[in-house]
Amino acid sequence: MTERRLLLGNEAIARGLVENGCAVATSYPGTPASEILAAVAFFQKQNKISMHTQWAVNEKIAFEIAYAGCQAGLRTAVAMKQVGLNVASDPLMSAAYLGVKGGFVIISADDPGPHSSQTEQDSRMMAMMAKIPVLDPDSPQQAREMIGLAYEISERYKTPVMLRPTTRVCHSRQDVALNAIAESNREANFEKNPARWAATPKFRLQLHKELEEKLVAIARYRQSAPLRLNPGAKGKKVIVSSGVVAAHTREIMKELRLWSKIPLYQVRQPFPLHSEFVTRLLKNYDDILIIEETTGVIEMQLADRKHVKGKLSQTVPRVGELSPEKVEEIICRFAGVEFKAFEPPAVPGRRPTLCAGCPHRASFFAIKKAAPRGIYTSDIGCYTLGLNLGAVDTVLCMGAAISQASGFYHAYKNQKKRPDVVATIGDSTFFHAGVPALIDAVVQKNKIVLVILDNRTTAMTGSQPTPASGIGASGEPLDTVDIETLVKGCGVKFVKLGNPYMVKEFTALVKEAVVYSRQHGPAVVISRYPCVIDMARKGEMAEFIPVEVADTCDGCGYCIKHFECPALIYHDSDNKDERHVTIDPLLCIGCGVCLEVCPKGSFVVKDS
Repeated sequence: MTERRLLLGNEAIARGLVENGCAVATSYPGTPASEILAAVAFFQKQNKISMHTQWAVNEKIAFEIAYAGCQAGLRTAVAMKQVGLNVASDPLMSAAYLGVKGGFVIISADDPGPHSSQTEQDSRMMAMMAKIPVLDPDSPQQAREMIGLAYEISERYKTPVMLRPTTRVCHSRQDVALNAIAESNREANFEKNPARWAATPKFRLQLHKELEEKLVAIARYRQSAPLRLNPGAKGKKVIVSSGVVAAHTREIMKELRLWSKIPLYQVRQPFPLHSEFVTRLLKNYDDILIIEETTGVIEMQLADRKHVKGKLSQTVPRVGELSPEKVEEIICRFAGVEFKAFEPPAVPGRRPTLCAGCPHRASFFAIKKAAPRGIYTSDIGCYTLGLNLGAVDTVLCMGAAISQASGFYHAYKNQKKRPDVVATIGDSTFFHAGVPALIDAVVQKNKIVLVILDNRTTAMTGSQPTPASGIGASGEPLDTVDIETLVKGCGVKFVKLGNPYMVKEFTALVKEAVVYSRQHGPAVVISRYPCVIDMARKGEMAEFIPVEVADTCDGCGYCIKHFECPALIYHDSDNKDERHVTIDPLLCIGCGVCLEVCPKGSFVVKDS
């Protein structure tokens, strides 16, 4: 009897990898793709599979490690989120020309919305630019199945293949039938061929011609052709969809009783779009609706735009996620059916904030006190929420905190009044993309302060290990890289370590760094305290300090505005004498940092 299991979409993708003999799987964590490698490592350990799983320092390195494996003839995969693909774009473009020997799958998880990303870019556009095929699953089950199809296409046409799930596929669950795991019996066998693997520009021209020929052939490959979902439907109108919105479209058409009236096609391979399908579509239908996220990739491959409705015609919204409600409205208008809008009840919410007891909050509080009129550049991670504390002015991309701090220094350096510039970056992000920018700052003698928020993990994406953690994706012991030594190796002369929970001492340390930077150049402070959530998971909670609010609290709101701990509750009143703050005992973790926050000393240790 076939075993079935309720799997997260990312777990289903991981299962597809191990079922299809993946020998090397690499990744850098990023939502919505973070669980893929963790699930591969789980299946690897559970089934005692001989394979390599690795959290790489960044997506570019993850890509290059996996690509080398496929050059040696193994089946390999790399997983990342859509903005991570930007980091890996250099090897992506080159690997498309060079091709593969073993199957190579690039999993790039998109985030229409976006829910947890800087952009809602469409990875299918990157596949078009690189000129590699891309598959677009509509569900966890289909994502698992497409892994096998991806390897098949990759090895048949000697090309990397992209699988592009989106947030709703990655983070939905489905009952999935598990296939047997057939561990790969391939042995690595790299065949030296410099004309191919180290091709010079002259030979790259020939490789480009071959790549174009591959795309023409892939556009004829029947196994990845679009599926006609309702063969009995006839008419001159047709709907074409892909990805998770294809699943929405299928359900909505049945609910609206359009299943037998309007033909529906699901495109599994949006690029290259199958040539026979394009011909048939333009020949047989007068009115074509394309529903896809996030860009009109299918739509732009149709030569005749006269009868095509979609993103380019603005029939389908160009911005935002296509929710089932939006898809229903689009279909109703296309089919001439009355659309009954549903307005969900308004639900009060609150803005996201750092966890109670988060050491980053104490770090930001100290930074603002040490450089109250400074410019604060920051980066991608939990600490982006320093926005709420007024301690983050810019967030661009991974590693940009340091580069932008240098940019602001150069912008102001010839002015009489030059603001202090303080950059904040997480430990994992520093390893990922901060080191080159710091070296540049040292060489240029940029007078900036960098605070590395070292919470000993990659907290925002699920507490994956960093190069300083000493453990790998499967829990295996690894060597470590010491951040202090690395920073000194970059040439920084001022490098000091502090505990952000010791607010007075840490504030003085940041102030010392600010003063040093004004005269000498870059100064680095390492703010080290473990993530409290990660500590709780490991059962390593620090000493609990019981704190209460004394009667001296006059409800000034300083702690709420400048510290914003979710465990602090502000009680407002028209009568100013009744305004006060209390502590929520369910949220407070007893870090004791608030004892240093109130300028009037209204937070006190409870009497035992």
